[in-house]
Amino acid sequence: MTERFFWEDPYLDRLDSRVAAVDGDWITLDRTIFFAVSGGQESDRGRIGGHEVLEAVADGPGIRYRLAPDHGLEPGAPVTAEIDMTRRYRLMRLHFAAELVLELADRHMPGAAKIGAHIAEDKARIDFLWPTPVTPLLPAFLADVAELVAADLPIISAFSDQAAGRRYWEVEGVARVPCGGTHLRRTGEVGAITLRRVNVGKGKERIEMRLVAP
Repeated sequence: MTERFFWEDPYLDRLDSRVAAVDGDWITLDRTIFFAVSGGQESDRGRIGGHEVLEAVADGPGIRYRLAPDHGLEPGAPVTAEIDMTRRYRLMRLHFAAELVLELADRHMPGAAKIGAHIAEDKARIDFLWPTPVTPLLPAFLADVAELVAADLPIISAFSDQAAGRRYWEVEGVARVPCGGTHLRRTGEVGAITLRRVNVGKGKERIEMRLVAP
């Protein structure tokens, strides 16, 4: 099993590790800070042992990383993993902005069903089944998100079932939500955001989020 340090400290951008296994271009580590795409959140970017990580895939209790074919790494080799922390932090901020919008949907769009989500470095989005344009609702969404951000509340991120690898985030008095992504320590870190409605087809509505500040 790969020890996931991105859960213990999502602000860590460098970690000494060892290669656990090698299968051609793919390697696994005994411990890692590299998040692999999951729950709509994109993978981290960076290097392992000086080699760029081309792909990261969660594989049961482990995470596999694809490097260039000439990486030359062998099982047991000591390596240093380094991630692009600027990208990671933007992903965490947009991830939590999306989580807040999703929680507020129960208030502003009762009965709406989430049908998709994606969190990238430049923007995040959530797709809903909803019969009318969400544009008139966006000011209320934005005001409620801004209130939670301004409150700068602590965000708990922990295991609900460590053996099964199940985790959650919680803001007391707001929500407790199952999620295995990387999370901020406080709501204030999200900062100001913008919301935009995107038409993705009849009966479907997309709310797109962007950060105002880098």
